[in-house]
Amino acid sequence: MSRMTDPIDLASRIRYVMVRTSHPGNIGSAARAIRTMGFRRLELVTPARFPDREAYALAAGADDVLEGAGVHAELVDGLLGCNLALGLSARRRGVNLPEISPREAAAQALAAAARGEQVALVFGNERSGLENGELARCHAMVRIPSVDDFSSLNLSQAVQVMAYELRVAMLGQAPAVPVAANRELPADAAQMERFYEHLAQTLDDIEFHKGRAPTTIMLRLRKLFQRAQLDERELRVLHGILADAQRMAGLAKERSQE
Repeated sequence: MSRMTDPIDLASRIRYVMVRTSHPGNIGSAARAIRTMGFRRLELVTPARFPDREAYALAAGADDVLEGAGVHAELVDGLLGCNLALGLSARRRGVNLPEISPREAAAQALAAAARGEQVALVFGNERSGLENGELARCHAMVRIPSVDDFSSLNLSQAVQVMAYELRVAMLGQAPAVPVAANRELPADAAQMERFYEHLAQTLDDIEFHKGRAPTTIMLRLRKLFQRAQLDERELRVLHGILADAQRMAGLAKERSQE
């Protein structure tokens, strides 16, 4: 059996996440940009100033978007419930993620939304963009193909580009999309973060790193598991394996102290 999803439902499953935004005017301009393309969900992670008069002035009437915006202390909170996160970056970073164009990102986002998944488009600070740790929480990196000698877009312009690509993609597909019933959705960002914390603790417990810095290996493992897009059942199996490894490590430590 399947159920049908209309474009309005698809748009409601896509959120725009702005991280460490410095200027409230960019928040307002981004709200206007997504509202003109049929989107309403905006999530803000540690904005420098919000709510703010300048944000409302540049929203040009998209007050419903600003009033409905969530404000969060951590990126993982802004991604709560998300199964697919795509991070926008003007520069290639040290995090080895798949790199896709805005058009490819729009296609992937809509396909995920049609499957019933929640999707996030993640935008970084105006000056520094997304940090490596923030990109590591994404499944792919989106690069807008600007010229090499002047590649930096205004933040709200980058939001507008993605909102436009998504709008065009939505208008170009059938008015109703079949979605398979009873399908296991990928684990969301919060569930994955709990798994990464458990994994990091287990690696410490079994002394995997042996004095080496764990940062590089954890970034690589994040990439591996982000690419796999594990569902909740698979995560439970992995948690069980990690818990058994921790138990055995504890027993071995006890025996060595006898």
